[in-house]
Amino acid sequence: MHTPLDPVELTVHLMSIDSTSGREGPVIAWLDEYLAGRGWRTQRIPVTPGRDDLFATAVDGPLVTLSTHLDTVPPFILPRRDAQTLYGRGSCDAKGIAAAMICAAERLRDAGLPIALLFVVGEEVTHDGAHAANEAFAARMVPSTSRVLINGEPTESTLAVGTKGAIRVAARTKGQAAHSAYPHLGHSATRDLVHLLAELDDIGFPTDTLLGETTVNIGGLSGGVADNVVAPWAEGRLMIRLVTPADEVVRIIEKWADGRANLEWGPMVPPVKLGVVDGFETSVAAFATDIPALPNWGTPYLFGPGSIHVAHRDDECISLDELRKSVDSYEKIVRDVLGKMNF
Repeated sequence: MHTPLDPVELTVHLMSIDSTSGREGPVIAWLDEYLAGRGWRTQRIPVTPGRDDLFATAVDGPLVTLSTHLDTVPPFILPRRDAQTLYGRGSCDAKGIAAAMICAAERLRDAGLPIALLFVVGEEVTHDGAHAANEAFAARMVPSTSRVLINGEPTESTLAVGTKGAIRVAARTKGQAAHSAYPHLGHSATRDLVHLLAELDDIGFPTDTLLGETTVNIGGLSGGVADNVVAPWAEGRLMIRLVTPADEVVRIIEKWADGRANLEWGPMVPPVKLGVVDGFETSVAAFATDIPALPNWGTPYLFGPGSIHVAHRDDECISLDELRKSVDSYEKIVRDVLGKMNF
């Protein structure tokens, strides 16, 4: 029997290692050695050269997997704390969650329950770590018989009943360069784009009774070559949060563009309905997660301490009290879902 872990101290250790997306190798290596030293059977799942996921279990046929991501958005911000709060990159998204999961998993393991841990990379960019883990499960590269996946993201210690999906699209307009003193000799791509984007507010996007409204964010604008040149090109980059199948929104956006802009579609994450447990408050997560990329790992649940509203900010933080209490919550969720399996 190992000494019980302190989730705050473990979070600080994880946060002290820079693992911004694409640079996760050192944190995976540290955690691999750490978990192995505490009696876990660990296995790396290759993602790209120098980047692996980490799977850990203590039994041959784990039924429930606790999973989150260890990559963070830039910039790397070292941890600091006061009496109530831990600050820094990954405090809530999602190294604090990883630490709480490990603490809960050790309790469950010591009670003889069939638990596993899965820590992935690349969630903040392309979800490539989740895709690699899903393929590894299908190919039986990992010794898992997981029937439930409890994913961790900051949900303010509520169980999310669903997550919105997401899709990216770039809208590009084409013009004709000319001297800005004679605009009639050219055609402004930036003007076309501005007028086109203004129409987005009038579009009727789909809604869902559980997940709410489809939302559209104009995340980036670029175009033109100089102030004294009529702009020959322009681009707007959109992120659309989905509450229905992506095809519905694709058709709406294509009708909106209607030949006035070229569209380039990016990665898509579908919306997902999730499992619930009695005794927990519920919420809807407007953000995307790794869950849609991990269907082979079982029925999905989503829970985590901390608020998404401070994730990705320079003042990212988590309450020490909430972080410690989440260990009990993860243990309760696992015991509940195992009870439903009559384990």
